[in-house]
Amino acid sequence: MNIETLKYPIGKPTIPTVIEPTHVQDWIQSISQFPSRVTKEVTHLTAKELCYKYRPEGWTIQQVVGHCIDSHMNSIIRFKLTLTEDNPTIKPYQEAQWAALTDTVNFSIQSSTQLLAGIHQRWVFLLEQLETSQLQRTYIHPDGNEHISLQEALAIYAWHCNHHLQHIINAKAFKY
Repeated sequence: MNIETLKYPIGKPTIPTVIEPTHVQDWIQSISQFPSRVTKEVTHLTAKELCYKYRPEGWTIQQVVGHCIDSHMNSIIRFKLTLTEDNPTIKPYQEAQWAALTDTVNFSIQSSTQLLAGIHQRWVFLLEQLETSQLQRTYIHPDGNEHISLQEALAIYAWHCNHHLQHIINAKAFKY
């Protein structure tokens, strides 16, 4: 398998030109189901298995789970900023450096999956309350000065969930 396939096992994210309510519901469902799907994949792994990588230079399973916690906490903050401010500029973070911190590398996988579940429960509760006009609000991502609507962000984060779930599945299979 080539490095691009290992890095993007489900492909890169695509956002429909016209976003329909069914897209939004599907994306919320993906986000809602993600913690239970991850928990099913990682709960019974040994410490050695949690160190498997999905590609030679990739993160371990433990780091992927920790990254999803960090990313999705940031997502909630980005959504809330966008809902309460006019086109805010969000703050990016150093994902690779965060993935190397001890709370990512050494935090218990059971505690990590519980935290992920709690984050997603709160996030989905917020998402399910949003009106179409709220989903059209935008924030600015300073990398490229890109304006991103909340509905586009929702598509990206649903993809993000499935992308990293496949990384975990691949890591278990390939055992890099």
